[in-house]
Amino acid sequence: MPMRSGNRKRLPIGLQTLSRLMEDGCYYADKSGYAVDLEQTGSYYFLSRPRRFGKSLFLDTLKEMFEGNAALFQGLAAENRWDWTKKHPVIRISFGDGVLQSRAELDERIHELLLDNQRRLGVTCTHTSISGQLSELITQAHQASGQRVVVLVDEYDKPILDNITNQAIATDMREGLKNLYSVLKGADEHLKFVFITGVSKFSKVSLFSGLNNLKDITLDARYSALCGYTDHDVDTVFAPELPGLDREEIRRWYNGYNWLGTSVYNPFDLLLLFDFREFKPYWFETGTPTFLVKLLAERQMFTPTLGQTVAEDTLLSTFDVDIIPPEALMFQAGYLTIDSVWKIPGRQEFTLKYPNKEVQASLNDSLLKHWVGGLSIPGRQISQLYRVLLANDLSALQPLFHAFFATIPHDWYRNSPIAQYEGYYASIFYSHFAALGLDIQLEDATNQGRIDMTVLFNGHVYIFEFKVVNQDATGSALQQIKDKAYADKYRARGEPIHLIGVEFSKDNRNIVGFEVASG
Repeated sequence: MPMRSGNRKRLPIGLQTLSRLMEDGCYYADKSGYAVDLEQTGSYYFLSRPRRFGKSLFLDTLKEMFEGNAALFQGLAAENRWDWTKKHPVIRISFGDGVLQSRAELDERIHELLLDNQRRLGVTCTHTSISGQLSELITQAHQASGQRVVVLVDEYDKPILDNITNQAIATDMREGLKNLYSVLKGADEHLKFVFITGVSKFSKVSLFSGLNNLKDITLDARYSALCGYTDHDVDTVFAPELPGLDREEIRRWYNGYNWLGTSVYNPFDLLLLFDFREFKPYWFETGTPTFLVKLLAERQMFTPTLGQTVAEDTLLSTFDVDIIPPEALMFQAGYLTIDSVWKIPGRQEFTLKYPNKEVQASLNDSLLKHWVGGLSIPGRQISQLYRVLLANDLSALQPLFHAFFATIPHDWYRNSPIAQYEGYYASIFYSHFAALGLDIQLEDATNQGRIDMTVLFNGHVYIFEFKVVNQDATGSALQQIKDKAYADKYRARGEPIHLIGVEFSKDNRNIVGFEVASG
């Protein structure tokens, strides 16, 4: 790891307070202009973004601005656009620390948070109920300061998400939080500004009942880059970090998160890349989505088409303890992002995709381990697959995959419902390539496993057709590639084209046909 020298600043890894960033001389991608825009156009906001995207730092930026700490904003967008003469009391509530496992623990934590705010604001509340305490805190803070109150809520949904696999506890958590947030709807005369943020987007009815003026900016193109780093940030703010790193590879690995506006990078990824100088799945490794992987398997989601998911806007915002569409979970958690949108009167339809190489490779690696019932089974095969493709040794592909399917325990086939449908075989085949982060294109995909998969790698084009047959190979997989002229769209590339037909047998639980031809 190189020593930091010259005009390279400190990397704000793990820092979530603006004052600390400024005092330590860290890099800072200025988001204060967004805060000014929000304050000038409204008062109640909600924002959903994946974990480790800078939500907490933005809330701290809002806090410093409303408290009038002008010295922190010298040279920033807000310096000459904000009224620094007014200082508002700020109530800060965050559920980011620790894991709460019961309603009693949640209520105790809320009491602690409200007490901390009382001490910081110099007021004393006498009410004992949670709703009564928050209402009294808001009123007293307004009266004591003469300025209306700002309420900032961070990780508003974490107590629910931490218990999402236990519906009873998750429901208790939801009701406890609803009891807290419901206070805001009756405190309008005392409130200046409210900003609530978290990972998921629970329905207003379930958590914010009655708070009809809460404006959801999750899919507002103007605020797509409110959290995260843009290409412009990378090329300007972090310019001293770029020498020695492939700029296009940075973009391919970590860019691509989009909420109908400017695409952004996950800050955690970039900061660790600039620190360690190696391309790795830093963000993904901080929280492998075991619940998500299990849910996708239980719903028999066809993995090759996950990166081409189509969903209506109402589906992406439908999330509750007892209603968890996989598409909504993957989008809100950051494993899928918006590729394109089609609008018709009264509704929108989104096509989703993997945001980047990190997510595509890491998620498929996790799915593959779940598909085959073991953590250690796929690793060696994936590495060997890369070597085979690098050498363009097509003769080695069949024995490689035949050996792989043979290593999957028979008990896994017998006990796992996902191994009983045809898409299982194609999903495993596809996920090997996706786990390498290769350039994969799909055409005419169906949820029955009969897909065409094109892999573009190392100056070659590989076109695959998968079929499931009763027992013996028929040769129809390769013939279908020829009959449908799949190779035609790739001829203009001027690269060698390889046609590969793969046939699986559910009876033999393995490949029974593997034919290769030139395109």
